[in-house]
Amino acid sequence: MVYKKGIKKDKKLSIKKGKKTVQTLRGMKDVLAKDWFYYDLILNNAKKIFEFYNFQRIETPILEKAELFEKGVGEKTDVIEKEMYILKAKENKELLALRPEGTASIVRSYIEKGMFNLTQPVKFYYFGPFFRHEKPQAGRYRQFYQLGAEMIGGGDVVADAEIILLSKLFLENLGFSKKNIFLLINSIGCPNCRPLYIKELKKYYKKLDKQICSDCRRRIKENPLRVLDCKNEKCSLVKQGAPPILDYLCPECRDHFKALLELLDYLNIPYILDKTLVRGLDYYTKTVFEFCLENETGRISLGGGGRYDELTETIGGIKKPAVGVAFGVERLMQEMVRQGKKFKPTVPKVFLVQIGEAAQKMSFKILEQFRKEKILLGENLGKENLKSQLKIADRLGVKYVLILGQQEVLDGMIILKDMNSGLQELIPWEKIVSEVKKRLKN
Repeated sequence: MVYKKGIKKDKKLSIKKGKKTVQTLRGMKDVLAKDWFYYDLILNNAKKIFEFYNFQRIETPILEKAELFEKGVGEKTDVIEKEMYILKAKENKELLALRPEGTASIVRSYIEKGMFNLTQPVKFYYFGPFFRHEKPQAGRYRQFYQLGAEMIGGGDVVADAEIILLSKLFLENLGFSKKNIFLLINSIGCPNCRPLYIKELKKYYKKLDKQICSDCRRRIKENPLRVLDCKNEKCSLVKQGAPPILDYLCPECRDHFKALLELLDYLNIPYILDKTLVRGLDYYTKTVFEFCLENETGRISLGGGGRYDELTETIGGIKKPAVGVAFGVERLMQEMVRQGKKFKPTVPKVFLVQIGEAAQKMSFKILEQFRKEKILLGENLGKENLKSQLKIADRLGVKYVLILGQQEVLDGMIILKDMNSGLQELIPWEKIVSEVKKRLKN
């Protein structure tokens, strides 16, 4: 083959010298066939658990008005200040955002579609891609998948307990051991009791200003609760000495949390009280929780959530109590692989070999017969050589090969070859499906 000047031969493809190949953006990834096994496994397990508890699937747009998240998540959170992808609409210059999380969009849909008129609570679950411009690391991407469940209109502790229970069941159903996963839980109060706590928190951190990171020095002024969510090692010891928010709860919040813990005890769901657990979004009230896993690298967060009783009103609707949970799908995948859950592709037990133009055309009819009977049939219709097709069948480890040539088409027959014994026999092609079914069953 002749190549033009400036072109070099490559085993895979030809590219111009000195020309860089276009690659994925930092923090993004292609979801390949071997990855979809895990995504599908996670979603199918979620469907079994969530739909049993009468949660219905919902899908909101990837693109929303930026103000939805600014109002709902909180303008002074890291998600809004540092991580949200902002776009400007061409027609009216309106600011739009790639959704950084799922709850605000679902509450927007609940309000917009008038779902407050339905029997309450209304239960949803979702699965899809989300976007945050944060530092890429193991199990964390800038485009990532999230699985979540939301219950809007349920104000009592039964709703909290139900979300926590189905989260636990979902993780166990994925194969995570009861011994390895644990529940962290806390209450962060409500707008009535939180101001007094924040006053005490500021007072505590003011004395230790030089012992915390620059982000926490900013947070204590702008959004004080966020200092308890800081992962900086420098701040860990400081936040452990912070006053516990449970000491400042109003009677309503204290009673709610006490009743929840009693219900979790009744359900035999073990938990660990974590006075520094606040979650990273401003809409949370009362209950917050997180499911974690202990492995050889330390503590890993698999997912978490909590109550958000003010969010429907914050973004313009009728005030409705609500609670939800979200899991990072890539983080779940990472831990599943670490625990030895391997990708198992579906492999056909029968392979169709075709030789010649007439056989190639007839192959489509045969494939359709097998599809209707739900028998996976391997094929490579682009190849015509008998030897190359048999090599593919051998690599797949199929039990039987169907061979269709020009003569077989004329005679209305097809060759059935047993790959173990090497025996071949002619079968009328209208009977081939029932014959293969019988042999596979035996």
